[in-house]
Amino acid sequence: MLLSFDTKLLRYAELAVKIGVNIQKNQYLYMSCSTDNLKLAEIITKIAYENGAKQVFVDLSDDKLVRTRYEKAPKDSFDFFPPWKIQEREWLAEQGAAFLSIVSQNPDLLKDIDHEKIMTFQKASGKALVNYYNMLQADKFSWTVIAAPSKSWAAKVFPQLPEEQQVDALWEAIFTATRIDQEQPVGAWKAHDLQLHDKADYLNGKQYKSLRYTAPGTDLTIELPEKHVWTGGSSVNIQGQTFMANMPTEEVFTAPLKTGANGYVSSTKPLSYGGNIINNFKLTFKDGRIVDIQAEQGQEILASLVATDEGAHYLGEIALVPHQSPISQSDLLFYNTLFDENASNHLAIGRAYAFCIEGGKEMSSDELLKHGLNQSLTHVDFMIGSAKMDIDGITIDGQIEPIFRDGNWAF
Repeated sequence: MLLSFDTKLLRYAELAVKIGVNIQKNQYLYMSCSTDNLKLAEIITKIAYENGAKQVFVDLSDDKLVRTRYEKAPKDSFDFFPPWKIQEREWLAEQGAAFLSIVSQNPDLLKDIDHEKIMTFQKASGKALVNYYNMLQADKFSWTVIAAPSKSWAAKVFPQLPEEQQVDALWEAIFTATRIDQEQPVGAWKAHDLQLHDKADYLNGKQYKSLRYTAPGTDLTIELPEKHVWTGGSSVNIQGQTFMANMPTEEVFTAPLKTGANGYVSSTKPLSYGGNIINNFKLTFKDGRIVDIQAEQGQEILASLVATDEGAHYLGEIALVPHQSPISQSDLLFYNTLFDENASNHLAIGRAYAFCIEGGKEMSSDELLKHGLNQSLTHVDFMIGSAKMDIDGITIDGQIEPIFRDGNWAF
């Protein structure tokens, strides 16, 4: 049966509310959204209230206004982050609110903008929201990230199509990636969630000492901390409620030992960061630290990202995604990390998730660092996987076992 666009949009909104943040009775919902997607925000708001939300707070942004600020505002204004925005996030987080982000930004939004302005604001926002992000990465509350098209983003993904068809094409790609086109989307997500947890359970049982990645342009060994935890699919917040942090998601991930990366790795997909594209880059590591950066496009932006703070010189996440994942098989390049990271094995520069080590949710930042988990103001995923990538797990006694072969699971 062919579904109308409105039916698919309603299903998508229901999925975000019921599976994504899993809204509870009398719970606050904070939603960030672009002016391009007010219709979706309205539907989500309606469904949230119908499912018991106490109040929905909507934080709107607009690409044109953002671009205008970066073009016209003085440099010394970019190190300011509004204190009332900090108080809003922290207060809601402490009340157990759910947080839902709808991403739709143009990947080239800040192309040709002074990169010092971009990085100054990234640092300022990272410092301002450090407590909020610490709570987020310790699962203190439920949160999810979904996507919706903007005209500029759709044009970037589908430049070959007539302008009037681009947004519809991106919507259909999003619906497919999030299983909206299946007969029972909620049931399909629950089955998919179980599959991801099965992979995580296998890896948790192994407790490998390190992983070795080999592929064209990549020869990297990453040591894992003792009592590391692999996870994937749904998470559980401090109140015991499940939520799905990313929709779509195809990854199983954990945290590396901060000082345990040695070798080099090359990107396999462009990274959209700070309104700019970083492409064809290579990072070299020694004792966990990035010691060399090379990029064909966006080298200054990438170097500035790594210079955010000392922790940005290290990795905070390693994630496994099979090349045969639905997004990868679509052969689409989304220029959006939410999708592209779920088509490819990836790593993340910066902060590690507290729940990726046993007892981590109850640890302070200093305690996490003592156990080998990196701390930083930033967390940025970049894609390294391909059909030519092999990954081996190395046991404590030196045995080598296949995890990935030719880009896909080997167990």
